Amino acid sequence: MKRLVEVHYHLKSGCRDEFYGKINVLGIADAARAEEGNEKYEYYFSPVDADELILFEVWSSPEAVKSHMETDHYKKLTELKKEYVTETTFTRYDAEKV
Repeated sequence: MKRLVEVHYHLKSGCRDEFYGKINVLGIADAARAEEGNEKYEYYFSPVDADELILFEVWSSPEAVKSHMETDHYKKLTELKKEYVTETTFTRYDAEKV
């Protein structure tokens, strides 16, 4: 069973581009994409909120997500969020096919 994860980062005013830039400079997104079990890991700018960054992830299984959450780059993202993010909302879906 695949696991889809939709993440909405609500950022401090005016910080979305800087936060997104640091995710890329620190190699967080590339490292997540290279993980075993990752099928999609893409960020999008919200079309309605200049202080929101949206992440869509597709993983081969719930276990792959659990492993992802134990990586060094996930820990880097957690630390980065402390500096920029005011709220994070997660929605998880299980799916047979994507």
